[in-house]
Amino acid sequence: MSDLLDQSVNLERAQHLVEAAIKAGADSADAVAARAVSSSVGLRDGAPEENEHSENDSLALRVFIDGCKASISTNTTSDPEILAKLAERAVAMARLSPRDPFARLAARSDLMENDIVIDRVAAIDPYDPSIPTTEELLKMAYEAEEGALQVDGVTKSGGATAGHFLGGAVLATSHGFVGAYLTSRISFSATAIAGLGMNMERDYSFSAAVHREDLKDPAYVGRRAGERATGRVNPAKMETGTYDVIFEPRVANSLIGHLASAINGTAIARHTSFLMDRLGRQIFPKGISITDDPTLVRGLGSRPFDGEGVDCKPLALVEDGYLNQWVLDSATAAELGLKTNGRATRSGANPYPSTTNLTLTPGSQTKEDLIRGVKDGVFITDLIGHGVNGVTGDYSRGAAGFRIRNGELAESISEITIAGNLSDMFARIIPADDLNFEQAVNAPSILIEGMTVAGR
Repeated sequence: MSDLLDQSVNLERAQHLVEAAIKAGADSADAVAARAVSSSVGLRDGAPEENEHSENDSLALRVFIDGCKASISTNTTSDPEILAKLAERAVAMARLSPRDPFARLAARSDLMENDIVIDRVAAIDPYDPSIPTTEELLKMAYEAEEGALQVDGVTKSGGATAGHFLGGAVLATSHGFVGAYLTSRISFSATAIAGLGMNMERDYSFSAAVHREDLKDPAYVGRRAGERATGRVNPAKMETGTYDVIFEPRVANSLIGHLASAINGTAIARHTSFLMDRLGRQIFPKGISITDDPTLVRGLGSRPFDGEGVDCKPLALVEDGYLNQWVLDSATAAELGLKTNGRATRSGANPYPSTTNLTLTPGSQTKEDLIRGVKDGVFITDLIGHGVNGVTGDYSRGAAGFRIRNGELAESISEITIAGNLSDMFARIIPADDLNFEQAVNAPSILIEGMTVAGR
């Protein structure tokens, strides 16, 4: 694994490819050299069912000439002749491409200084050098499954998995930026099944982290999966009507994800967002803030610089209820007459805007306070389907959870649909204080009053 931890070879490849592109006639160019190694295991009833290992190397080049752009990618090679031919081909493709007035490298003035990159990498601590063995991954999965099976009422295992990812990437641009960093991810999950016959219900729990030492205890995660599954057995139906709805954190983060999609620069530039005319206006209640922070230490979405070499700093996307920012890379910023805010991401040659560690800041009430304040409502623990229209904001999703009666959780419910419009829902959000950083998008429990719930 030492060759993956050493980025010097990929650094040479990326720089050589950029130099070859300029020599071939490109006005400007950037290149990404990446390598990733991943492993995953799965088991059921203590018996291994899956054991996969993959390695991937890639090179991607993007060139610009006379306002035209082209990109090309390949498996990694260090042969100078092959790199030169790739660059020549990319330049030839660009000469035949239509002009794109917005495609460009990030401006020199926006690029992160190379000597700061190393300090930023150390500050965010984005990778764990300890690589788990297959046996260690299987042990995590086994302990999680055992934890689930020990819960009274769990009748069988739905399986358990564990996985690890380690990747390294180098970005080099003809404007002089060179940056490299490693990222790691480790996770495991367990699924439990409760009940018998036609009354079986399932649920899951998981833990994910950048560093192995930050994972939750597998037995605890398994028990949580079992408790969630047994709590869903014998669900009741409910009448269609208007109810107060509380989303637990695991599903509340999807609402913040819908916001991220709606304020993505690509959606704004294409006029496909229900929020396209709301910049600078209040869309959430006073006191609500939503941040995007790529510098979060050991954050699952953290990175030292963006996919174009821009210094990606924390952003207050929503502050005191007001929408302050779109999520932008250089191209979408140019199209909108704005300046990039360092949110370019790339999985190949071409960048696109996306968030990093997106967080709805917690409120002052506990989850129990929110529940106590609901006379007749629903506590949502699971969402089904993808019934969200990004153009209109219309929202309709299948759901399951628990009925709230007179301020207390009551019977489990299923086969319901919750509906509304995201503009109206955002305007009525009341967050609890139970925020945990478990994913790249995080939110506490959220209360939204007066939603339509379709039942029987």
